[in-house]
Amino acid sequence: MAPDPASCAAPAPRPDALLTKALAGMSIFTLLMTVPQVLTIWLSREAAGVSVLSWSAYLLSAFLWFAYGVHKRDKNIYLACIGWILLDAAVIAGALVHG
Repeated sequence: MAPDPASCAAPAPRPDALLTKALAGMSIFTLLMTVPQVLTIWLSREAAGVSVLSWSAYLLSAFLWFAYGVHKRDKNIYLACIGWILLDAAVIAGALVHG
């Protein structure tokens, strides 16, 4: 009996694996999109219009997601949160210093 050609094909990627890759890509993308805000504040020493309250809420959220990621042992969550904590803190500090 001839082998079934469908069984010889490489397995299709699992949907959750694709979602994990998409989320990782978006995490990096959104972190990179925040870098210009940090640079604007710190290099031009201009923080007009930056809400410390809003960025503090983002920072609190990043800490909570970090704790959740560590609790779940999910690197996809807690590693991205390290970047968010650093960027959020940089925006807040810059707004306080240059605002």
